[in-house]
Amino acid sequence: MNSTVVEISLSALRHNLRQVAGRVGTVSIIAVVKANAYGHGVVPVARTLLEAGAHQLGVATLAEGQELRQAGITAPILVLSGIFPEDMSLLQELNLTPVLPSRDALLMAGRRGTPRSAPLPVHLKVDTGMSRLGLTREEFLDLLRSDWPPTLRLEGLMSHLASADAREAESAEAQLARFRDLLDAAKAAGLAVPAAHIANSAAILRFPASYFDCVRPGLMLYGYVNGPTAAADLRPALSWKTRIMQVKRVGAGQPVSYGGTFVTSRPSTLAILPVGYADGYSRALSNRGRVLVGGRAVPIVGRICMDLTVIDASVLPDVRPGDEAVLLGRQGAAAITADDLAAWQDTISYEVLCQISPRLPRVYLED
Repeated sequence: MNSTVVEISLSALRHNLRQVAGRVGTVSIIAVVKANAYGHGVVPVARTLLEAGAHQLGVATLAEGQELRQAGITAPILVLSGIFPEDMSLLQELNLTPVLPSRDALLMAGRRGTPRSAPLPVHLKVDTGMSRLGLTREEFLDLLRSDWPPTLRLEGLMSHLASADAREAESAEAQLARFRDLLDAAKAAGLAVPAAHIANSAAILRFPASYFDCVRPGLMLYGYVNGPTAAADLRPALSWKTRIMQVKRVGAGQPVSYGGTFVTSRPSTLAILPVGYADGYSRALSNRGRVLVGGRAVPIVGRICMDLTVIDASVLPDVRPGDEAVLLGRQGAAAITADDLAAWQDTISYEVLCQISPRLPRVYLED
């Protein structure tokens, strides 16, 4: 039995989805479950969100969509990060909907699609200021003047906001204005756009004008939000726990772990945890992060190893092997959040959650 587990609260996921639905009303919800549902476990999370009212799912890759189909999930699935020519046959077989980010991708999909009784539904992605995937304004307008491939059916037009979580709103508002302009151009050219979508989690919380026909919540479904939106009523769904493997007493002046980057300044009680960077517990937390033991936050000392981490438990006189250690989550009145872990390693909560290794078992709980 693995002593390190990741616990997922299904009721927290449902609560967070209700927060989305309460804001967007009748707008369709595309629940983003890419990257193993942000580290939470894609199949149980996808089923929970669909049962709670999500209309579609969003994944990054064909393989992620395939995993959901093989689990028996039949809901519409949007493949957000583009496809390659060799993906087309399997994509159609699995009834996945691709996002096409360029004219070349559109022409490829039109040519490579196998014969079907109906055209393949696709979403076009336009670049409104992210400078990542997507058609430029000029490319999109040129496309409107061209013949649309008869083997494809335009189901949606989308873009992505680069700075919806920034304190200033000007960048996001400028992107929304460009998106509306492109929608107007499509309408004027006679190209029907059944569904337009651009809103991510931060936009759902800050910019009601971004809702259009669909929204794409990701991070907020898992209980977190970036930027000046802390008033949102969200519940972190994930807790990460392990147990102390060994307790040892060492004297002053004792180097700890690889390279001796930490040296004890006094006689100390060290506790060794069976978790490391192979589990997604970042090496950047070395000598910076904290862990909850006995309801208290104690420091990580020395370098985090591939499979082991050392903490200084000197303030806990009764600490024993087998005691629970919480890496992320709540223990008594104390808590460590993904935002805390992100601050300690100079990153964002997205990365903290997504990098938790699939080798760790996920346990799904009802509160």
